[in-house]
Amino acid sequence: MTKKRSNRGRSKGGKGHSSLVQCTNCGRWVPRDKVKKVTSRLSLVDPSLAKELRASGAYIASPTVIKYYCVSCAVYYGVVKVRAEDERKSPEPLR
Repeated sequence: MTKKRSNRGRSKGGKGHSSLVQCTNCGRWVPRDKVKKVTSRLSLVDPSLAKELRASGAYIASPTVIKYYCVSCAVYYGVVKVRAEDERKSPEPLR
């Protein structure tokens, strides 16, 4: 049978099963090694006020928000791009 991707769409290697997580957008249950994980920081303070507080020496905490997307939602939101067949099968170069 033909092989579309060299890693079969997962990053688990040969370890068997992996736990499931729920997609942040649609709620689909997806294996943890297949989801697209997006980490961002959430600012709780207005930027102009934060600048003044930092100047006075205050520490401003910003919580980390982790979102998990299934492949279809990740493509829809532009987290990942659809790649051509030859780009898909070869590993991406390190940046």
